[in-house]
Amino acid sequence: MPIRLPDGLMAGVSGFRGRVGESVTPELVAGLAASYGTFLREEGDDGHVVVGRDSRTSGPMLARAAVAGLLSAGCRVVELGVVPTPTLMLAVREGAAAGGLGVTASHNPAEWNALKFAVRGGTFLPPDRMARFQARIRTQDPVRAPWDAIAPVERDERAVERHIERILSLPLLDAARIRGERMRVALDCVNGAGGAIMTELLSRLGCEVHAIGTEPNGRFHRDPEPTADNLAALGELVRTSGARIGFAVDPDVDRLSLVDENGRALGEDLTLALAADVVLRRRPGRVVTNLSTSRVLDDVADRYGCRVVRAAVGEINVVVGMREEDAVIGGEGNGGVVLPALHYTRDAPVGAALLLQFLADEPGTPVSERVACLPSYTIVKEKVSFAREGLNAAYAELSRVLPPGSADTSDGLRLDWPSRGSWLHVRPSGTEPVVRLIAEARGAAEARELVDRAREVLAGAPAG
Repeated sequence: MPIRLPDGLMAGVSGFRGRVGESVTPELVAGLAASYGTFLREEGDDGHVVVGRDSRTSGPMLARAAVAGLLSAGCRVVELGVVPTPTLMLAVREGAAAGGLGVTASHNPAEWNALKFAVRGGTFLPPDRMARFQARIRTQDPVRAPWDAIAPVERDERAVERHIERILSLPLLDAARIRGERMRVALDCVNGAGGAIMTELLSRLGCEVHAIGTEPNGRFHRDPEPTADNLAALGELVRTSGARIGFAVDPDVDRLSLVDENGRALGEDLTLALAADVVLRRRPGRVVTNLSTSRVLDDVADRYGCRVVRAAVGEINVVVGMREEDAVIGGEGNGGVVLPALHYTRDAPVGAALLLQFLADEPGTPVSERVACLPSYTIVKEKVSFAREGLNAAYAELSRVLPPGSADTSDGLRLDWPSRGSWLHVRPSGTEPVVRLIAEARGAAEARELVDRAREVLAGAPAG
């Protein structure tokens, strides 16, 4: 029978996620994996499939279920074990795999887990293929292989090492110059999949690393989303160790947040802007990001005479835009950096390397002084519960009470006031059952007011 997707399971642009034991079970994962293996083969991608996971306690159970499902569909499987999502994606790309499955709920709390679906070339399923895959899940059974077509599982132990080597060999990086700075850095890996790769990469770039949360046990010592509010422990580590910068990642290591030398969290919105400064200084070109990313990225691009193009939220949407624009860098304002010179995937390790280059470009200048040279904005983010069927009416009311200079409806509703340097973005989350309200302005009061007005409109809107 076709798979019945349970209530509470979130379907997003990269895959399916939910709470373990409720909407996410081994039976569901095995069925989805079998359907995915069948889907790849039906679309002409008859090759091996790479499987990796983050450190969640449910990971071994669900990764085994994913492998079982793929094997049952006749796929050859290569297991990576506990690895960052960007490591998995690089292994798919460079190993010429038909696809990949990542067992990770990224920044969600520990009780969540998910399947992320990669395709040949090392990106997530493009929107059109994801739509076809979801239609297949709901209407057709997986095609099962006979007993004598089930291949033995293979293991790849060098995926993390290859990832590090590829970063260190990037022409954009002056590794010798970075090593010459002998920087002291602080690191928080939140007990996710990043401990091994982040400490090794930073050490090989000459850094003295002071770290917390490097054991990949899935017992996250803080909220796993690396927002400024969750980085108090890293800020204290920066101060006590005398670090020049602090790096925080999420459990699957595709997002990077920063703390300055004073222990002040800079927030994840600055990560892409500072990484873009390094890239555009060396290779000017287009930048692609999503509709919820800070205007500070535009300010950095303006310095180099470059243009920022915006896409819908979601890594694959940004990646599609990057390929169309032949962008030299892109990503999202949640700390996700995509560097095409390496691959088309959000990659926290490459983001950290670019930030070390950012510091090495002006040796002796604290990161706080470099950041102070940029225009200052305040960004406010909230989540609210709201019936999604009522969103269109809410969007219309928002446009009426907050008439914009321009509006974008490609992903929820973004209202823009360019002359004021402010904007508001309201959209349903693809990873949680909430609606996100994000506003940015030159002053905190205006950003707060925009979010408050949006919340008031949603509270007064009909349910649909």
